[in-house]
Formats: sequence, C-alpha cells, structure tokens
Amino acid sequence: MAPLLDVQHLTKRFGALELLDDVSFSIHEGQKVALIARNGTGKSTLLDILTGREDYEEGSIIMRNGTRMGLLRQTPDYDPAMTVAEACFHEAGELSSLIRRYEECLASPEQAGLDALITEMEQRNAWNFEQRAAHILSKLNIRNLNQTIGTLSGGQVKRVALANVLLAEPDLLILDEPTNHLDLNMTLWLEKYLQHASCALLLVTHDRYFLDNVCSSILELDGKQLSVFRGNYAYYLEKKGESLTAAEAHHEKLQNLYRKELDWMRRMPCARGTKARSRKEAFAQLERDLQARRTERQARLEIKSGYIGSKIFEAEYVSKSFPDAAAEGGRKVILDKFYYNFSRYEKMGIIGGNGTGKSTFVKMLLGLERPDEGRFVVGETVRFGYYSQEGMAFDDRMKVIDAVRRIAETIDLGGGRQLSAMQFLTHFLFPPSRQQDYIAKLSGGERRRLYLCTVLMKNPNFLILDEPTNDLDIPTLQVLETYLQDFRGCVIVVSHDRYFMDKVVDHLLVFKGDGVIDDFPGNYTQYREFAAECEERERAERQAAPKPAPAKADPARAERNANRPRRLSYKERQELEALELEMSALEDEKKQIEAALCSGLLSVQELTEKSIRLPQIDQRLDEAMERWMELSE
Repeated sequence: MAPLLDVQHLTKRFGALELLDDVSFSIHEGQKVALIARNGTGKSTLLDILTGREDYEEGSIIMRNGTRMGLLRQTPDYDPAMTVAEACFHEAGELSSLIRRYEECLASPEQAGLDALITEMEQRNAWNFEQRAAHILSKLNIRNLNQTIGTLSGGQVKRVALANVLLAEPDLLILDEPTNHLDLNMTLWLEKYLQHASCALLLVTHDRYFLDNVCSSILELDGKQLSVFRGNYAYYLEKKGESLTAAEAHHEKLQNLYRKELDWMRRMPCARGTKARSRKEAFAQLERDLQARRTERQARLEIKSGYIGSKIFEAEYVSKSFPDAAAEGGRKVILDKFYYNFSRYEKMGIIGGNGTGKSTFVKMLLGLERPDEGRFVVGETVRFGYYSQEGMAFDDRMKVIDAVRRIAETIDLGGGRQLSAMQFLTHFLFPPSRQQDYIAKLSGGERRRLYLCTVLMKNPNFLILDEPTNDLDIPTLQVLETYLQDFRGCVIVVSHDRYFMDKVVDHLLVFKGDGVIDDFPGNYTQYREFAAECEERERAERQAAPKPAPAKADPARAERNANRPRRLSYKERQELEALELEMSALEDEKKQIEAALCSGLLSVQELTEKSIRLPQIDQRLDEAMERWMELSE
C-alpha cells in the first residue's frame, strides 16, 4: 500500500543559503517516526513545508488521497476571543455535530434517517468521541471550557492545542515539542496514549525517554541532508556512534558523547524495571547511595576549588499563598511553614504538577517574590545564575560573539584553566562561523542556547534552571548534562524532562499542591518506582476492603425490559465500541506474550513478568466478553 506521506528529493533555499538538499523519506500507516536535528538546521522549515506553510524549490510531496493531517505547532495561534471549548473542538466540530444529529434523531418518534446516521457514526468512529474528549481534557487538566484563549498562559494554550489535535484523530499526526509545558504526569499519559494510537506519527521532541518509548524510526537532519535509522533512540545512538568511529579524528569528542549516552540508555531501562522489596529498605538504600555520591563529589570538587562556602541557603519556615476563589478558604497555598537547609554541592530537582508553586519557590529564593511568612537566608559567597522560562531579550543587531563578550571575555574553570568566549560558544555548539552571525538570524532554539551561554558565562557557583530543556535540541542537552555533572557548585533544576533529571540531579523536592512538599533522596526514576509501589499497596488495600452487597433485581422490571425492543443508547454504543477495541488489544498482547515465552530469549525477570501478566489478560478477556455479549443481545 502507498505511504500516507511520500517526500522525494526535496530542496529548500533561502536566497543563496541551501537549507535542505535532496531530502527523501516516507511515512506509512501506523508508523511512528521521530525527527532529530540541531536547532537552526531546518527542522521547523521542513515541518512548515510538509504542512503547506512554506514553499520549496525542487522535489515532490505526495499525500495519499483522503489522508487527514493534524499538526501541533510549538506556538499555537488562536483568536484570543475564542473560548477553550471552541479551540479544543475546532478540528473535531464535525464529529460533535454528527453526534448531536444522532441523539436528536434517536429521541424523535419517527427516527427518520437513523440507519444512515448510524452508518456515518461507524465510519467516523464517533461512538466513543464523548468519552475520549472527557478523558483527554481531564488528563491535560483543561477544566474551564468557557474561559477565553486570551486569558490563558502560553503553556495552557499549548495544552488546549494538543487536546484539539488529539480529538480530531487524524491519520497522520505531526507534533512539534508536545511535552513542552506538560507536567510529568501529563507527559507519561501522552506517552502511553501515543504508544497505543493507531495513527501515523511524526514527532519532534527533546524528551529522550519519550522518544525512545514511542518512536520506532528516527530521521536525523544534519548538514542539509536526511538520514534514516530503523529503530528507537537507543538504536540511533549505537549507529551514530559507529558512523562517527569511521569518520575523521575531530569527531572523537562526539563519538565519546554518543557512547556515553548509549551506555546510559542501556542501563536505565533495567533500573526502571527493578522494584524494591519494601519502601523502608528502598529509602534506606537511596539515602546510603546519595550520601556516597555527595561525599565523592565533595572530595573531587574540594580538590579543584573550594570557593563556595559551607553556608548555601536556608528556607526558614516559609509560607506563601495567593487569592483563589476555587480553593478552600479562598486562597491557594504554595508553601506552608516550609523548612529546608541546602547542602554544599547539592544537585536538586524540583518536580510537581503545573500550578503547584515550583517557579514561585524559585523566585522567592532569588528575592523576586516575597514570602508571606518566614525567610530565605542566603550565604555570602553564593552567586546565583538564573535561567528562566521567559528567556532573555537580545538586540537582533548584535553578533552572537558580542552578546557573550559583553558579559565576560573568559570563563574561569579553576586550577588556572580558562576558556575564551569563543571557545565557550564552540563548546555549546556555536561554531566560529556561526558566532559572527547577527542574532536576528538565529532560530528560537538557538536563541535559547545563546541565553544559556550568557547565564553560564557569568561563572556562578549556584545555578537555578527553570525548564532549561524547553526548545533546546538533544545535542545541546547532552553538552549541558555533561557540564552540570562536573559543575563546581550547587544546582536547582525545575524540569519535566525525566531523562535530563535522571542524569543531573540526586535529590528531589516533590511539590504536590496545597503546600505539601515531599523531600525525596534520589532521582526521578527512583521516585517513580517508589510512587508506583505506594500506589500498588493502596490499590491492594482498596481491593481487600469489604464491598457492599449488590441490590436485588426486580423480576417484574426485568421481564418488561426483556420484552421491550430497543436500540442501544449512545453511552452503550460507546461502551460496546470500547470493549471491542480492548478485546482486540488484549488478544494482540496475549499473542505477543505467548510468542515471547516460546522464544527462549527472555531474561529471568522478563519471564516472570510475562508469566504473571498472561493469566491477568485471560481474566480480563473473560470479563469483557461477558459484558460484550450482554450488550450485543
């Protein structure tokens, strides 16, 4: 069968600059593809060409007849006067209209045209639309559908646009940085949603766990040309390392970078699948590991430099709240008599849902926001470096190198070592030729990278990074991770990027809302393991609780219902459709597990997990089939 999208020999120029040269690729039904590229190499331009927003000079783009495309842009553009409901259902408006016509026809005495409407509902997969809409909106924390777009933050608008494109259920879904402005729970939900989605997917993301778990093919745009890797992100790293091994000697640094990244990817999935025997034992081990890492880091750093004092900062019983009519007592609590003493060389991550107060906490630490009660005591030797979500306003008439030199000509690495501004920019993937370009020529991602360089060039000893991974490409993130791992000072990172957090931080503050903050000794993956264990225990306790006896059936009513011919209601149609999809997915999973068990290639852990899962599938299939038969009678 012909692909949904077929791109052949695509060439794009801007004046004398050739951005894309002889680019060819195709995307087939159900295929999930990631597009990787450095900022400024033509990634956004390629997406604009595919969606008709940008012209091209040579080549062809063929979309299969009848293919519906959905696009999520980095910066969605809606009429500020439009309501959230109108924006969410903008692409799915026809489905909403179809459902209303079906309901009106079903309620009318004549039911004229009902059969035709039922056929159309089946063709458009509309039976479960309402259920899907409620599910998607709730997972993305979209509550007030009457609010206007103009009153929302940029992150809220991005989530509305994501809901809109998911509800439309296109054949080909193009997502440009979908995890930006999503909290960790939303990101995990979207990851699972896309894993099971039947549509084809073209994904641009910096979230490497997300990329590795969702996509089975990688397109890399580099040097005006496109390379195709038939595998996930770990496979891409392996092949990229091999290609660099065969390349010139000056690629040795990149080769080592990819080798380290691959080693990390191979180790971390195993770690994520390991469960502690008990929460108490897990915590004890984490604390031991954390203390060992801190001792090792302190010893290493003290040899290099001891310029940061022992007094870092102390949060002394800090409270903060804001007026909120929807909250209990009319105020939204961010901090409630919070106490914390920050340790030397600590690398802390801050996680939590959107609106729980993470950025407010950072601003209070920096003195940009005053607490209602308590205070922050900051050490005299502390020099903050702050990377904010809002970014930095640059003079477009200034050259890249000048924007950094106005801060400092050199950066002190300690031990008598220094880097010039030019060397530092090169380290962060601005080659000398690019340093002489005017800032006006930079892409959005390149501007974020330049902003990062201006923060680091101030040579702070305490870095505060608020969502540093947004709009940064993967190569830049790799460099930043290495920089932070060896950074001679303290770090606080507010981020929803699981991969980045795992590689950089060793300690978490978990903002849960209403002033509740958990202090967790470990990285994000370890926290998720701990949280999953707690959820399992709570679920087991709920299942073990006594259940009320079912109400006795009314024989007379049952007889009347049995003799009354009727059509399925919309909700019953939804349930029937969902059951059919679930049973199909369970049957597929059962076949895959049975094949894996017979392969002889599974580890002991995998063999145990699949052996436990198989009877669970059989039990759920029996339950689903019983209910399906009830609805089908």
